[in-house]
Amino acid sequence: MAKSVGKKASNFFVWGLLGLLAISLVGFGAGGFGGTVNAIGYVGDREIDANEYFRAASNAINAQSQAQGRVVGFAEAQQTGLLEQVRGQLVSEAAIDNETDRIGLSVGDERVRDQVLARTDMRGLDGTFDRAAYEATLRQSGYSVEGFEDRIRDETARTLYQGAVIGGVAPPAALVDTLMGYFGERRSFRWIRIGQDAMDGPLPEPTQEELQAYYDENEADFTLPEMKRITFVWLTPEMIAADMPADETALRALYDSRITEFQVPERRLVERLVFANDEAAAAAKARLDAGEVTFADLVTERGLTLEDIDQGEATLADLGAAGEAIFAMTEPGITDPLPTNLGPAIYRMNGILNAQITSFDQAKAELSEELGHDSAARAIADLTFEVEDKLAAGATLEELAEETDLRLGTIDFWDGLGESIANYNSFRDAALVAEVGDFPEALSLEDGGVFALRMDEALAPRLQSLEAVLDKVTAGWENRETETRLTARAQQVQAQLEVGVTLEGSGFEVQTAEALTRDGFIEGTPDTLIPQVFEMTAEESRVLPGFGAVFLVILDKIEGPDMEDERIALLQNIWQQQASVSLTGDIYNAFSRALTQEAGFTLNPTALNAVHASFAQ
Repeated sequence: MAKSVGKKASNFFVWGLLGLLAISLVGFGAGGFGGTVNAIGYVGDREIDANEYFRAASNAINAQSQAQGRVVGFAEAQQTGLLEQVRGQLVSEAAIDNETDRIGLSVGDERVRDQVLARTDMRGLDGTFDRAAYEATLRQSGYSVEGFEDRIRDETARTLYQGAVIGGVAPPAALVDTLMGYFGERRSFRWIRIGQDAMDGPLPEPTQEELQAYYDENEADFTLPEMKRITFVWLTPEMIAADMPADETALRALYDSRITEFQVPERRLVERLVFANDEAAAAAKARLDAGEVTFADLVTERGLTLEDIDQGEATLADLGAAGEAIFAMTEPGITDPLPTNLGPAIYRMNGILNAQITSFDQAKAELSEELGHDSAARAIADLTFEVEDKLAAGATLEELAEETDLRLGTIDFWDGLGESIANYNSFRDAALVAEVGDFPEALSLEDGGVFALRMDEALAPRLQSLEAVLDKVTAGWENRETETRLTARAQQVQAQLEVGVTLEGSGFEVQTAEALTRDGFIEGTPDTLIPQVFEMTAEESRVLPGFGAVFLVILDKIEGPDMEDERIALLQNIWQQQASVSLTGDIYNAFSRALTQEAGFTLNPTALNAVHASFAQ
């Protein structure tokens, strides 16, 4: 909302248009959508250019795809209102542009020139502006020089106008104070935990009648969700890797290519402090030996940090001339001055890492598995072409299982299922959109496998029999009975508080929390504890269940925000900024809507449909 009115949004087209070259716009100049289609609509005398709409819509769809990690299609963009948002943004911009035209607000050629010359991607090898590159880039993106510079002029004028509309808008102090009071409020409280050891004895065995009653009262917990019965065929590298014996030569080559992983030499963890000359190094070592300074002190004196001198894990070869002396040390310590290619240095050796040698024979099983998996993945990739051909020829999944190595299976799929093939996101994505009658197609699994599926029928939600879920019913009954008994025990303690018994005198261990805010966390307590505390009044007590126990909480004190707390001060600044952004955004949107209504908005459905049709080409 408000981002659309800030400077970054205002410069979006100015600095972003040329960055959209990933979208091929060549050939979409004036009339590029067929016939004389130039504008999808007008606000007053300002047109909404068809090419601009195409660009903005394409970018919005691409951004949505990247954000969701999947391809968002044009139809989905229409259904979710994404394209309507794009049109709304362009209408708003056109309304402001129409108003700047009406009042004569514009910027001169010098301002436009400065913005063009400021672009680093328009400079040649010598760092200066390259006119040829500028014109070529604009042609490639479907712009003339005049058209692009007019766009810069419009964007700059729009920014000036927006600044005049929303500049200096501050959020009401009462709003920020309310947020501060809510999020910064602090509460101090005490609580006891009443666990199962406080029960009089173990639970009795539930009767059949009790289990039946619990089952009847909680049918929703034992009802299967709506499912899709799906038949599928699949094959993964893991299924056939064992049938892909690795050649000894290939195993040896793989081992040699990863020799640094299997042959790790002995190393030392060292820090190196270099000195200008031998005298300075010797003097420093003497001070160390006399106990006048520590190694860290010497580092600080040189204006360095321990991170600056850390050498990490070093082999004998890494240490050069200093290596033998350091590797002769049998425990951590500090060396005498040693020669290095940078001058004399004092080393602090912090640890010894023994060599890690894995022979070829020891690594053979791992290498065989890796090669087998790779070979299996390649075999499946080759098989995929055969599967695609057979499906195209009308083969059923059952026939594929008979004629190929693919394995046949059936699954009752729902969105929360996470077993077998439903562990794969690619299968889940395909199953979620599958419909009865869809043509099966070969699809890839994340590990290099392949699958195809067919939805056979939709299964309505159905209640499982008591016998089928007896263990779950029994566990549920036991949890409820335990909570009921512990709650009764907590209520006894709560009643004693009302007649003068203190929480400390209850016989349970008392825990205390001081000045917690709403975002506080107490390990070992239910998630509902702190929200409940912030609903309580001072000296109120409450009984809360959680984690197989019951908690009795007493609120001792309510305090306002601690303004000396740096975190609260930071939050106050954030709230002020967010409130300002929200307010200015609302003001700008209302103002642009008013300008649109005053100037008049007309939409060209033919032009709009022509642009939309181009997405399917």
